[in-house]
Amino acid sequence: PIPFPGRGDMSGILLVHPDDDMVVGLTNLEAGETVSVADESIQLRGFVEAKHKFARRSVKRGERLKMYGIVVAEAMRDIEVGDPLTTANVKHATTEVTSIERTSTWQAPDVSAWQEKSFLGYHRPDGRVGTRNHWIVVPLVFCQNRNVEVLKESLHEALEYARPHRFRARTQQLIAAYRSGDSAATLRETTFESTDTTVPPARLFPQVDGIKFLTHDGGCGGLYQDAQALCGLIAGYINNPNVAGATVLSLGCQKSQIATLEEELQRRNPQFSKPLYILEQQQEGTEDALLDKALRYTFAGIAEAGKLEREPAELRHLSLGVECGGSDGFSGISANPAIGHCSDLLVALGGTVILSEFPELAGCEADLSSRCATPELGERFLKIMREYEARAVRDGGGFDQNPSPGNVRDGLITDAIKSAGAAKKGGTSPVMDVLDYPEPATRPGLALLCTPGGDVESTTAKAGAGANVQVFSTGLGTPTGNAISPVLKTSTNSQLAEKMPDIIDIDSGKIVVGEDTIQSVGARMLDLIIDTASGEYQTKAERLGQDDFIPWKRGITF
Repeated sequence: PIPFPGRGDMSGILLVHPDDDMVVGLTNLEAGETVSVADESIQLRGFVEAKHKFARRSVKRGERLKMYGIVVAEAMRDIEVGDPLTTANVKHATTEVTSIERTSTWQAPDVSAWQEKSFLGYHRPDGRVGTRNHWIVVPLVFCQNRNVEVLKESLHEALEYARPHRFRARTQQLIAAYRSGDSAATLRETTFESTDTTVPPARLFPQVDGIKFLTHDGGCGGLYQDAQALCGLIAGYINNPNVAGATVLSLGCQKSQIATLEEELQRRNPQFSKPLYILEQQQEGTEDALLDKALRYTFAGIAEAGKLEREPAELRHLSLGVECGGSDGFSGISANPAIGHCSDLLVALGGTVILSEFPELAGCEADLSSRCATPELGERFLKIMREYEARAVRDGGGFDQNPSPGNVRDGLITDAIKSAGAAKKGGTSPVMDVLDYPEPATRPGLALLCTPGGDVESTTAKAGAGANVQVFSTGLGTPTGNAISPVLKTSTNSQLAEKMPDIIDIDSGKIVVGEDTIQSVGARMLDLIIDTASGEYQTKAERLGQDDFIPWKRGITF
């Protein structure tokens, strides 16, 4: 078990909602211990590890249990008051939504502290504003991955965008030790000399934040629908305000055709005017001819992008993707609600928030559909959710298989428990749009975007939908980032923030121990988003060079 601080004056437990049948252990609770839950005394019938739950009432086999005020589980056998709840006695269950009861009002939070604030961004010709100024190089098909890598080798280090080679220097130290006769046992215990530098290199184009090379394994061999979706995703990346321009490499015969990419770009932005260079190997001839041209055009495009300067922009130009991954039993009571408050603040300021991961919204359909601005949006959300789950069932799975072993070990024992906490990232504002992958977010306010629950596929999709900054909660720790959209990571518990400070930007853990509030953490989160958007703060994922990019492939491969 993870050691958690002593309780002090705390009860060591949390009842999230007055209607809940599950109670969360905030610290490790011993068998036989008596705790007070809503003026009821409950004796624990087994050890409850921190982040896990125990039963507030006795339930019979087949009965359903609530957490966060909604159904999240079904009893697989009779359960007594105080029993620890595990995968051995409960399973995933939700309540089917048969009708939409719309919520008509929303109490927007006070945003007076941010009304006069702005961020320094890159203004694009279409009126949108980027938080970064990237050039991207991307293949239309996996056959071009090696050529993209050649361009990366040619440009990345020469233009000072490669990370410091501290591990290369450390490898040289190991080579020297081996040549001096050190044994394998000695090499394993080698202490490295300091090779890190705090002095950033002087770049030729300081106003270009990065050259991003987005390789993938799609574009051919699968369904035409997947090829179309890939073109839509790539078009979304090119159109993202964080991108100054792009070089696209095509083979020529693949399913993801240049014409399809151009159609998807036109669909997203009829006035698209960024520099875009599309080169096709089967037309250019030799590999040298293709790469020589790609190198010249890309370098010239980067030089043009380097002329841009950051200028003040209203906060309504922020498009925030919200994500969770490596989740734990505290995700839904600390970091995710804090992200939700931050989301509400941004929506009240006229910005956009994108909530995705549809398998991790299972069980929350009633709340989310009731918050949709129109009945049509609510019906669309339910339709996409049902079709997604039906496909999963046809393929031999289901949303109940979403929680990972790490999730389960840390208290998220059903998908519905995980979902109820994950949905908190969307705050309480009305749902203004419902998007199927890889559609773009075009309206201010909260948008629901259909993606899988996988961290990288989901963050990739949100950047493709237009997110120019993202916030990501984690309870177990993950290095996940994004190639073009800076990702701020917030820990659900302070132990993680202390253990993995190189990946965590914000500590939400003090909410759990009562030393901070959801509102104050959410407010600080918005301030850090503004600093990040202005280029004044570089996220930990950016510092690590975590340029994740995985397109979602729904179909089969032929």
